[in-house]
Amino acid sequence: MRQIANINRKWAFTMAKDAAVDAMPSPAYYVNLPHTWNAIDGQDGGGDFYRGACTYVKTLSAEELPEGERLYLEIQGANASADVYVGGSHLAHHDGGYATWRVDITESVNRTGDTLLAVRVDNAPSETVYPQMADFTFYGGLYRDVNLIGVPQAHFDLDYHGGSGVKVTPEVTGASARVHVQAFIAGRLPGQTLRFTIRDQAGAVVAQAQGESSEAEMTIERVRLWHGRRDPHLYTMTAELLEGGEAIDAVRVRFGCRTFAIDAQQGFILNGERYPLRGVSRHQDRWGVGNALLPEHHEQDMALIAEMGANTIRLAHYQHDQRFYDLCDAYGMVVWAEIPYISCHMPGGRENTISQMKELIVQNYHHPSIVVWGLSNEITMTAGDEASMIENHRALNDLCHEMDKTRLTTVAAVSMCDIHAEYLRIPDVVSYNHYFGWYGGDTSMNGPWLDNFHRELPNVPIGVSEYGCEALNWHTSEPMQGDYTEEYQAYYHEELIKQLYTRPYLWATHVWNMFDFGADNRAEGGENGQNHKGLVTFDRAYKKDAFYAYKAWLSDEPFVHICGKRYVDRVEDATRVTVYSNQPEVELFADGRSLGKRTAADHFFRFEVPNEGETHLTAVAGACRDESVIRKVETFNEAYRLREKGAVLNWFDVTAPKGYFSLNDKLGDILRSPEGRACIESSLLDPLQSGSAKSSELQMNDAMMQMMNGFTVLRMTTVLGMMHVQFTKEELLALNAKLNRIKKP
Repeated sequence: MRQIANINRKWAFTMAKDAAVDAMPSPAYYVNLPHTWNAIDGQDGGGDFYRGACTYVKTLSAEELPEGERLYLEIQGANASADVYVGGSHLAHHDGGYATWRVDITESVNRTGDTLLAVRVDNAPSETVYPQMADFTFYGGLYRDVNLIGVPQAHFDLDYHGGSGVKVTPEVTGASARVHVQAFIAGRLPGQTLRFTIRDQAGAVVAQAQGESSEAEMTIERVRLWHGRRDPHLYTMTAELLEGGEAIDAVRVRFGCRTFAIDAQQGFILNGERYPLRGVSRHQDRWGVGNALLPEHHEQDMALIAEMGANTIRLAHYQHDQRFYDLCDAYGMVVWAEIPYISCHMPGGRENTISQMKELIVQNYHHPSIVVWGLSNEITMTAGDEASMIENHRALNDLCHEMDKTRLTTVAAVSMCDIHAEYLRIPDVVSYNHYFGWYGGDTSMNGPWLDNFHRELPNVPIGVSEYGCEALNWHTSEPMQGDYTEEYQAYYHEELIKQLYTRPYLWATHVWNMFDFGADNRAEGGENGQNHKGLVTFDRAYKKDAFYAYKAWLSDEPFVHICGKRYVDRVEDATRVTVYSNQPEVELFADGRSLGKRTAADHFFRFEVPNEGETHLTAVAGACRDESVIRKVETFNEAYRLREKGAVLNWFDVTAPKGYFSLNDKLGDILRSPEGRACIESSLLDPLQSGSAKSSELQMNDAMMQMMNGFTVLRMTTVLGMMHVQFTKEELLALNAKLNRIKKP
């Protein structure tokens, strides 16, 4: 039988560019896996995290080697390219940092002594390996488990795109399910047979087949369906290779039986019932750890997502750890799985998109949680070879349908992408990444935009693959777009919940993001190196108020939450306090005195609270209670206010004479004034169009301008800074001075 030995412990690690692969580095610096070399510099901002080759070396003793006629090295994640050397000899190269892959090292190991194993991992920029342009850190390293697998000469195939060697396809027919299983055997000998056994979640055998054929079809009578969060029932398929009636190799995969459809009018349908998909996206990293996550990290992430009440997860923007797909199956999360074909089409990267998609499908085919394969994300963000990009999408779409006839395909389109774009006609369903209310426009634009899409393309299922805004520990009683306060984020999500969750035709909505995540190129919000759109902080220690807004709509677990717990000091004599709950009525007490009871159909309860001295608040909803404190102060607590340094100005630093324009006015309003248009065109738009603002990537078009019209000029320059379009503080102040001389109409 196969044996698996984990070899995560004690790897000698070196960043030396000329590191030897046939000897231990001296002196040796040892690490345990999972490991990334960007856990610190990939999260501190500046975009200067190390991208290059590093080498891991390990001495394998004969005692560590599992028994078996064939011996495989299994690497579950090495970002982004890697080479394997055994005894100094190069055995394999792999491109793609997010999938499992294996190397047959049988002929290279020393069965009686020591064997030197080296893995050189490289996350350097490339024109052929995705991703290369994206808003997250490309952590380098051996950041998932590494195993040795010993198998007999005849075994379930370990060489085909990192798969298990077994493909299980259930088909629900009435009260039963036909289950087709196909095994892929390497080195099979005459006389060897196969046995397939299906057990239910309690371990009882519900179907079995045995014979010489590598394929079988079995029936599960009175099948129990995998029904999302309500009942995520799983079956286990055990496939055994028999010789003389005895098993010499075996593999197990869990699967579920369910039907689903995506309808342009009714949205997502699970097992014949409407099942609106409302959830989040997730990145696989955390503070101080990078992407080298431990099992308990995955489990905590899933527990938080489940607590919020979500029933779907978009696993962005790459293949995630098998542990997390397993958790999605067990928790009943409906999953969008995708490859990192993102932000820019690279003509030289076509084959890499194909190989990463093959690995994604082969390794995850059996997961009932997965319903769509994602072809790309915001691929039209930059201009490029459109014909090549479209051909790449057609190839990926055809590949998905050839390899998996049970699931659909999708893309996540950037907001500015024309809804009639040719590449959007390729996948089965479409979603858009919209940030109206954060990156341009205002929150009210989201619903009407979706209605227009649905009106113009009534037969195309549409969803929202990303939406969100950033929040740190900044606070205000007057939140406004771009202030990075927890209060604005809560307001934003309140508005989006009401617009998105009341449109039944949306097949899925995914908040961007469940957790703050590493994005080393970012320098905004007062804490560099992170994207702070998470509903939960990067370290998972704090659930932002917006988390509870979703819990109020999605969770059946009774709760009540007072917002603004980190916003204690307040200057106003009476302050608004918002309470979230999924209970029908909330009563708020101030120092034990009732401020009244409120009902709210939208689950958002508002109270005006007298602000005198220090006030202890208690919210009561049924059997649920929550407490917080507010305190009256005479001057605003500056610790609550973002004050960026350097070239970034804040709205409160900008002079804005009454009746005259300033950087705090919306671009669209200024452009309606002839003088304002001339000022903006000469100082802002002309430099963008000409490229003098050092941007080779920004593509100005009508859709981009429509979004920008909703920005204040100051907010727009902040966003452009993330696109590497830089304006100095002096340039911004000079533009503001010009605007201060132009009267508003």
